[in-house]
Amino acid sequence: MKKILIIDDEEWLREMMHMALSQKGFEVIEAADGMEGIEKARKELPDLILCDINMSRVDGYLTLAELRKEAHTAAIPFILMTGLVDSGGGMRHGMELGADDYLNKPFTADVLYAAVEARLKKSQTLRDAAEQKLRHLRDNISMMMPHEMRTPLNGILSNAELLAHSSETLKPAEIAEIGQEIHTSSEQLARLIENFLIIAQLELIAADPKNVAALRAGRTEHPAEVIQKHAVDQANHAGRATDMSVQAADVPMPIAEDYISKIVDELAQNALKFSKAGSPVAVTLAQSGNSVVLSVTDRGRGFSPEQISRVGAYAQFDRKLHEQQGLGLGLSIAKRLVELHGGALSIASEKDNGAVISAKFPQVQ
Repeated sequence: MKKILIIDDEEWLREMMHMALSQKGFEVIEAADGMEGIEKARKELPDLILCDINMSRVDGYLTLAELRKEAHTAAIPFILMTGLVDSGGGMRHGMELGADDYLNKPFTADVLYAAVEARLKKSQTLRDAAEQKLRHLRDNISMMMPHEMRTPLNGILSNAELLAHSSETLKPAEIAEIGQEIHTSSEQLARLIENFLIIAQLELIAADPKNVAALRAGRTEHPAEVIQKHAVDQANHAGRATDMSVQAADVPMPIAEDYISKIVDELAQNALKFSKAGSPVAVTLAQSGNSVVLSVTDRGRGFSPEQISRVGAYAQFDRKLHEQQGLGLGLSIAKRLVELHGGALSIASEKDNGAVISAKFPQVQ
């Protein structure tokens, strides 16, 4: 039985709505003002909230804003009710705060039923889509993660065992080399786990339009320094500092700094990994028309048309030939992040002739 919370300071209206919705089989709870409504929403976690706008103490807008701040109430469908003539400003304000629908008073029982059913149906559709994505994600992780973890984990275990049983016969230089191999394998394992967790987080965000909207609210006014630092760090880590060049215009980007950093890390690392030492890798950021474009260019082995079409989570190319770990998760994460921010990631490449990977974002308004 679906639970509906009615928040309104007019007792007679609450009673009428309570009676009408109960006849349709809903469990109905009531609150006489916004303050009481917030507390009952937190406690009861209803499937839908119907809330009047014009109330004393805490009005409908404040009630909505407060509930949208909290993780366990943020996704509850919320319908604002008003008897005031609205020129559009109030409705826009409500939608900006996260309202799902409006009901203009007075309304008939049929209109009430239609609004409630539409919101509940949409909410269920979103939940079903999220559950399907999670099932798919769990299936892929359960099949692929143990295999991908095996190589770095074997490196850690075998070298640790060597230290444990042969340390007395090993020279200091050999111990240092074994320690470095353990450290490298540990970093590889940590990055692999981090990327699996990020993929899972992004799929959860993608399943909820409100989370996507919150993600797209991120801004970085001066990205040039961030891009420079992360591109150079990746080149230094790969021992290819002289191969890396960065030309980044300091134009605002519609994405938070942490996510820019992740995209640059993954695209630069991918370019360095699949190109030979001594060949150039270039990272650029430039404004192009109504877009901002981040590009990474290399002269490595490139992608075939088939490989480009398969870019996505858990797709790794030429594994038997090149024996690279990571399932292509880094490229997949970059692509997903760009798409969730309203952009598009494209690959221009020929097999064995390098690649240009471009992340195109809408211009900051």
